[in-house]
Amino acid sequence: MNVSITDARAKLSELVRRVKAGEEIVITRRGKAVARLLPPPAKEDFLPRVGALKGKIRTSDFDTLGPERAG
Repeated sequence: MNVSITDARAKLSELVRRVKAGEEIVITRRGKAVARLLPPPAKEDFLPRVGALKGKIRTSDFDTLGPERAG
């Protein structure tokens, strides 16, 4: 849904409710898109901070240069 910036100011609460329901809102100024309102990503889209790379990094990786640095 496209909304002018003037209408967005007047109807912000309604737009937030619609975005919360999953709708994407494009805010326009003089007919050109300037911003998008999107619902936040689902919780599972975030990487956990602690242990996110467990098993993916070996300590030996830090002691050797990769092929792009060799030479």
